[in-house]
Amino acid sequence: MRAYQKAGFIVAGYVAAFVAALAVLAIYRAASGDSDDDGGMRAFGDSLLFLAAFGVAAIPATGLGFFFLRRRAAFWPPFSTAALCFSATAVLAVIDQLEARTGGTTPGAWSMLAVLRILVAPLGGGAYLLAALFSPQRRAMLQLMSAALIELAAFGGVLLALLPAPCTARLATGSCSPVAD
Repeated sequence: MRAYQKAGFIVAGYVAAFVAALAVLAIYRAASGDSDDDGGMRAFGDSLLFLAAFGVAAIPATGLGFFFLRRRAAFWPPFSTAALCFSATAVLAVIDQLEARTGGTTPGAWSMLAVLRILVAPLGGGAYLLAALFSPQRRAMLQLMSAALIELAAFGGVLLALLPAPCTARLATGSCSPVAD
């Protein structure tokens, strides 16, 4: 198979993922009907739903791309190193969010971007894990798995930090409810 044919399959997969994400969003909007939510809040929620649906629907296209890149030995070392560097920004975003919650610093431009960085961490973690499955080089595979763990740990750490303090203490017992105490 020629390179342009491979690229065509991958692009078609991403177009299908885009259409599927639009369909999920349309179904959600039809099911939820009109609400009294603030327009900006609803738009942000819709964009998160679209991003999540697109991320899940794009798994086959992304996997196919990594499958086609398996034999390109020159691709994997720089990609895995870049993945680790990008994952380091997730750690910085978590530190920033924890500092902002404890009143350590005044939120600035980075704090606004840090929230968005943490929101895409599950997508990055999933993509790095998928890449690790296709990586033919052991070192690149380990780096990609490390990057995936960092991404998922960063997202999980922020989720735990956002829980109310009494709820965090009771998390181990399973008696934590989303309703305020």
